[in-house]
Amino acid sequence: MTEQPSISNQGPELATITYLHGARPAAPASTPIAAPALGGKTSDDQAAVVESARQVLEGRVTQAPADLTKEPKDLDLDAFADRPLIPEWMRSSEGWATYAGVTYRARLRAYRRWVRRQRTDRGHLAQFKRGRRRIGDWVKGFEGIQLQAVGHQAHIAAKEARAAARSARFTPSLMKNKKTAALQAADRTQTVAMKTIAEHRRLKASRRRAHSLRMGIAYGPPVAALSAGYLQAGWLGASAGAAATFVGGAVAGRHPISEETDWSADWRSLGDGDPMTAPMLDSVFQAAKVIGSDESLRIVQMPMLDARGAWTAVIDLPPGIAAKKAMRATAEIASALGVEEAQVNMAKSKEKGGRAGRLEIYVAKELPFTEKAAPGPLLVHDGPTNFWGPISIGPDVRGLARTISVVERSGLVGGEPGAGKSASGNTILLAAALDPRVRLALADGKAGGDLTPFEPMAEAFEGNADPEAFLEMLDGYVIPDMKRRYAFLKKIGRRKVTEELANKYPDILGQLLLWVDELMYYTTDDELGKKITKRLRNIVSRGRAAGIITFCATQKPGSDVVDTSLRDLLSIRWALRCTTPEASDTILGKGAAAAGFSAKTIESEMRGAGFLWAEGANPYLVRADYYSDDEVEVLAQRAIELRRAAGTLPDGPKTLADLLREQGEDDARVLAVLVDVFAAFDQEAKESDETAEVDWLPGTLLIDSLKAAGLEITSEKLARLVVREPEEKKKRTWQDSASALNGYPLAAVLRTVRAKYGLSA
Repeated sequence: MTEQPSISNQGPELATITYLHGARPAAPASTPIAAPALGGKTSDDQAAVVESARQVLEGRVTQAPADLTKEPKDLDLDAFADRPLIPEWMRSSEGWATYAGVTYRARLRAYRRWVRRQRTDRGHLAQFKRGRRRIGDWVKGFEGIQLQAVGHQAHIAAKEARAAARSARFTPSLMKNKKTAALQAADRTQTVAMKTIAEHRRLKASRRRAHSLRMGIAYGPPVAALSAGYLQAGWLGASAGAAATFVGGAVAGRHPISEETDWSADWRSLGDGDPMTAPMLDSVFQAAKVIGSDESLRIVQMPMLDARGAWTAVIDLPPGIAAKKAMRATAEIASALGVEEAQVNMAKSKEKGGRAGRLEIYVAKELPFTEKAAPGPLLVHDGPTNFWGPISIGPDVRGLARTISVVERSGLVGGEPGAGKSASGNTILLAAALDPRVRLALADGKAGGDLTPFEPMAEAFEGNADPEAFLEMLDGYVIPDMKRRYAFLKKIGRRKVTEELANKYPDILGQLLLWVDELMYYTTDDELGKKITKRLRNIVSRGRAAGIITFCATQKPGSDVVDTSLRDLLSIRWALRCTTPEASDTILGKGAAAAGFSAKTIESEMRGAGFLWAEGANPYLVRADYYSDDEVEVLAQRAIELRRAAGTLPDGPKTLADLLREQGEDDARVLAVLVDVFAAFDQEAKESDETAEVDWLPGTLLIDSLKAAGLEITSEKLARLVVREPEEKKKRTWQDSASALNGYPLAAVLRTVRAKYGLSA
């Protein structure tokens, strides 16, 4: 690089330095000049270089501008060197020296890498050993397994044939039938033995031929190379043949494959497709810190596959280790097995001879409850159900149908939004609805449509999430019904309701299901929450013996939502997916998550799955039978027909006119007709205009309607019955009438009904 100083340089010119980088060619020159040493050869040259560097650092040197818009006139773009295909570095001795140095350093680094690689599984010696083992395995083949199995069968058949021949020989001839049977058995077993022996000989010869052929293919070339090399060039040729053999073995084993190493020392995992074995279980429980590194399990039932492709085994833990310790380490055991935590299900063995340290482990092939749910069993069930018997809930992780009994029980269903509480509740609600003997009292704290299909069958229904209406339902229907039941039981001398008593006295002692959906909307009300909790606690604690079954569903039944005095009375617990182990414990009970039963482990794909604690010592994972909205409608209609045929379908809500007719008085019948007439004209007006409202009718029209209903009444008597305020006596026009008419407003009729009979619309 040539630099132009900004001031006149009084010293000698700067030296031109040529820098050769790596193997790049030096600049061609017609008369090459050796580059001077850095700093020059004389003291004057060195001083000039130092002065130039100082000027550059002080910023007093600027680069000469270059005009990039003009091309040199003497530049010939088509001109080539005399040797255009020869690299530039080959045209100078410096280039050759540089290239040689780069090549030397590259080869030196390659040699060092090769030396380091020899100590790894990719070294040439390791490759040769791997290739030798692979070739040996290929030569051995797999025929030996079949040959050994047939040989074993031949030994057994020969042993049976000898025993049968001995039995036929020593059976007395006087026992003709036994003698004949013994001879036939001897002939049969001898035939089988001869066939198996012949098959064994055939397989043995076939194996010998295949083994010899593969041995010739595998070891023939190396032997030929060694022999030919020795015959041609002595030991030098033999060495060349050995080197060729070594290269061939190294090529055969150049790719290290972990499956072909000593697999007995590798980690085995179900997630990788390995079979479950006793050594695997020992390693898994040791890795999970359930047992010590020097302890082992005792296999009660060897690991085996079921029809669903899942592994199951029954094991005994070492003395002093309870099954609960392993159940608390489900996550660690699943990690050691190489599967998801939800795929591992462990429970204390319920078989005869169960003990505290005996554990049944079940590992599903895939994440359970992610496949499409099978149709619910109620869809194919003809006729009514029996709510006194077992109720189908759904399959567990093993595909086995689970049932529960709700007689003298109460339940709590909880889980995060979207976990499947409505679908889970349908299994119990539909079973109750399809039993015509069961009465329903339903409350929907969500104010949604989940309970709407069951409303026509309900004796009491609250669907607006209204705490006041729910409290009125408890005080006005459920609690009085419970009192009537206990009074009747006391009268007949019984302590509790049984199925026999319920069938004998269905109107009084028939089962009653109280279902409360989204309980938190009622119990968290500032004004009525404590009163509702107190009523529910009374019903749950006392109603079970009287045939009243209570189920509550909510998202998180913490103490701020459900008082612990009420929550602890609910004996059936169903925990669907929860966000935290603490939330799961609020449903299943304190300590359940620590014992290995946490709804936090349920994956989001496992919709409708939950831990159900209904019967037995521990909860179990189950998915509720699924019924779509259309299927629920179909089953609800079937339940309505069953109840209508049995005469247990409750009457629909009564109108004000119906309540007036039930009074049995003439004035009540007159007022009932007036209410019906106003309702008929109001409905007719709304057909043309939804906002229209009829609140006044002419007196003559009302008199004519009363006469048409068979009630003879004069206008004076009607005026005495329906007392109007002074402003209500003003005349009005009616439809196409030209003059104003005397009439009665609807408010006056309703005021009379309320004052005379205490009824309201």
